[in-house]
Amino acid sequence: MSDTPPLYLLRHGQTTWNAAGRVQGQLESELSDMGRDHARRQGEILSRIDLPEGLGVYCSPQKRTRQTAELALGGLGLVPRFDDRLKEIHLGAWEGRYYADLTERDPAFFEGRSTLMLCLEGPGETLEDMRARVGAFLGDLDGPALVISHGVALTVLRGLVLGLDIEAMEGLGAEQGVIYELRDGAQIVHR
Repeated sequence: MSDTPPLYLLRHGQTTWNAAGRVQGQLESELSDMGRDHARRQGEILSRIDLPEGLGVYCSPQKRTRQTAELALGGLGLVPRFDDRLKEIHLGAWEGRYYADLTERDPAFFEGRSTLMLCLEGPGETLEDMRARVGAFLGDLDGPALVISHGVALTVLRGLVLGLDIEAMEGLGAEQGVIYELRDGAQIVHR
């Protein structure tokens, strides 16, 4: 999607479920202490970036992204609009379960797969579903945007913007506490 305006992407901070190894998907969980630190760090990073005029601010409506938005954007006077298309991938029967229990039940499926591949090949939404949902969001943008969302959703979004296949998307990373900037077909990571 070469005509995409500049994007500033924030993955929510670590949650209590991230720390415990639980599958979240579209279920709700709270930011951990470390997650609140991640969000505050994102606010500090944003304060150093020369954000463009007319910046749209969008956020997944899930609790962990709303908490991240409050901490990262509060001091900057930025108020997000919530968009369901930015929710995390729905993971069906896996949601709320522990990765360790799922791995024990089906070790062959989990062996050698990245978290991204597990999510996109597990129960629930597929890569095609995610591309359609996130692509519809991108198609509605009419200027630069700051987006607060989730690991898989943002990886798919970045893959669409950068024209990447699934294997290349795996190398994009899904760090918490950083800002991913997409501009002119390239990704810059602000720390």
